[in-house]
Amino acid sequence: MSLAAIERKIAELSAEMARAAAAEDFERAAALRNEIEALKGGGLVRKPPPGEMGLGTHVPVAAPPKGWKPPKKPDPMTSNFKPRRGR
Repeated sequence: MSLAAIERKIAELSAEMARAAAAEDFERAAALRNEIEALKGGGLVRKPPPGEMGLGTHVPVAAPPKGWKPPKKPDPMTSNFKPRRGR
């Protein structure tokens, strides 16, 4: 699915969710809400739709939050070092 198709699908599902909530069909509205969140990529990692996995797809990659820095790598010479007591 292209980004434009995903946006159209989200708009359709949002309208359908509003109609379901107005009709007091809250179970259907909740299911639609979950489907919208899945399309939006509710977390940092978004599962691509079936058939669009692998390199060369147009599925957006989740970017890390602003200001995030990767953690410092441990020094391999001291990763298992435990100071002895009593010396």
